[in-house]
Amino acid sequence: MFTKLIEKLQNEDYITLETTPSHEPTFDTIISNIKKYDLCKKIDGFSTTDNPLAKLKYNSLFAAVKLQHEFNLPVIATMSMRDRNKIALQSDLLGANDFDVRAILALTGDPAHMSDQPHTKGVFESNSNMLLEIINSFNNGMDFSGKLFKNKPKEIYPFSVVNSYARSFKSLEKKMNKKIKNKTVGIITQPIYDIQNGKQLLESFKIAKEEFTDERAKAQLILGIFPITKLRTAQFLSSHVPGIYVPDSWIDALTKASKIGEDEEYKVGMELSSNLLKEVREYHPKVHLMTANRFDIANELLN
Repeated sequence: MFTKLIEKLQNEDYITLETTPSHEPTFDTIISNIKKYDLCKKIDGFSTTDNPLAKLKYNSLFAAVKLQHEFNLPVIATMSMRDRNKIALQSDLLGANDFDVRAILALTGDPAHMSDQPHTKGVFESNSNMLLEIINSFNNGMDFSGKLFKNKPKEIYPFSVVNSYARSFKSLEKKMNKKIKNKTVGIITQPIYDIQNGKQLLESFKIAKEEFTDERAKAQLILGIFPITKLRTAQFLSSHVPGIYVPDSWIDALTKASKIGEDEEYKVGMELSSNLLKEVREYHPKVHLMTANRFDIANELLN
């Protein structure tokens, strides 16, 4: 399952779909919505998020187990440094390994002060590179302290993330270089809204892995796509989310459409998003699709 996913990532077209577990003790609603649109036949795998924005949600690793069992597709399960120390990280990895959850997206995590839980404190023993190092230790048959396991874990495939925009792309190159050094197999970008932005990222990624001649040279950049169907979403991302660039042309088009009505706003947003996805897949067919559980939108784009 995972070998095929990595082979597709390295050699062919590749697309994964993000799922966000809900604030409830079941993942079945999301599974039902995925089934409704038969999305498992249109993608190569899923991902599950880990309490994004520090808001309490169903566990990402259990969600990955359910998705894999239901659809027989690989799932990239997110793990955040915000909520776990190195003991908890390794314990979760061991349990996940037993249930064949072996693609892990390493995140530092959103700040704990954003949480909906009172007086929450972040752990943050380090950033996501520590989790990549832990996974590397596991793949060498030992824990982070160097103690050998009696039974070597099944291979774990580490993924990571990077901002999609910066004033200086040199800073992004350094971050990507460190993640590649720590043996990430794929780096997923924040959403892009301009093909030139995507090309810039790919050029920076190429520079970031120039020094590697071993297996690390096979690491791939995966361009994030998050469709925008409302003007206020475009304005929020543009003004309040560092590391994302929304072109003025998108905001202008959505502003004009919003004056006509919600249906026109949605139509224009989907046209812009669909055209971008098509352009990206023609230029660099390695995509991670994020729709905030709007699987109807995912279905429309993938059709």
